[in-house]
Amino acid sequence: MTWAAAHTRTIRLGVSVLIMPFYQPLVLAQQLATLDVMAAGRLDVGVGIGWSLDEFEAAGVPADRRGARADEFLRVLNAAWADDPVEFAGEFYRIPRSSVRPKPVQRPRPRLLVGGYSEPVLRRAATLADGYTGGNIPLADLASVVARVKNAARAAGRDPERFPIVCRGSFRLTAEPLGAGRRALSGSEAEIRDDIRRYGDAGVTELFLEPNFQPGGAELTSVLRQFEVLAPKA
Repeated sequence: MTWAAAHTRTIRLGVSVLIMPFYQPLVLAQQLATLDVMAAGRLDVGVGIGWSLDEFEAAGVPADRRGARADEFLRVLNAAWADDPVEFAGEFYRIPRSSVRPKPVQRPRPRLLVGGYSEPVLRRAATLADGYTGGNIPLADLASVVARVKNAARAAGRDPERFPIVCRGSFRLTAEPLGAGRRALSGSEAEIRDDIRRYGDAGVTELFLEPNFQPGGAELTSVLRQFEVLAPKA
C-alpha cells in the first residue's frame, strides 16, 4: 500500500478487510493515518472481526466477545484520528491522555467500511463507520443483503440511498462465453461487464474485482492483461 501510494496520484487505495482482533487499535490508527498522509487522502479502510478459530489460535488472540471488542476497536480508531489530546477508557482498550500523530488527511477519518453478514455487523457499519463491505456475495443473495444494509443505515439515522455498499468480487476472464450456469464475474468480457451492471442495479455502490482466487493463482502478467480488457472504455 505504501509503495502504491508513492507511485500513484489519483486512484483510491483500500484494504478489505483487516481483521481487527489481530491488531492493536492505536498502533493501527497511526499506521493508517501515515498511509493516508502519503496517499494525500486517498485511503479507504475495510475492517472485520474474522471467522477462522484456527487463525485466532495461531495469532494468540481471544476469539470470544469479538463483537464487543470490535465496537470498542472502532471507537479507539475514531478517537485516535480526532483532535488532540486523545483519551479513551474502555473495557478492552485504554489510551491515557496523549497526543497521537500523525492525523489522517481525510477528516474526520479515512472512509471506514465494516465487513461481515450478521445483524450486529450491519449495525456496526451504520453507527461506527461510513459504509459496508462484503466479499463475493452471489447475485442471487445480493438484493437481500442490500436491503438489510439499508435498513440498518435507516435505523441509525443515515440516508440509506447515500450509504456506501462496497462488494469484492473474485473474477475470471475467459476467451469464450461460459453461458448459462456460470459463476458471476466469470466468463467473457461481455458476460463480466453485464454482471458488473447487475451488481450496480442491485444496489452495490462500488464493486472491485479481485484476482486472487483464479485457477492456477493470480499470475501478474495474466491479471494485468485481464484488467486492461475490463477497464472502462474511454
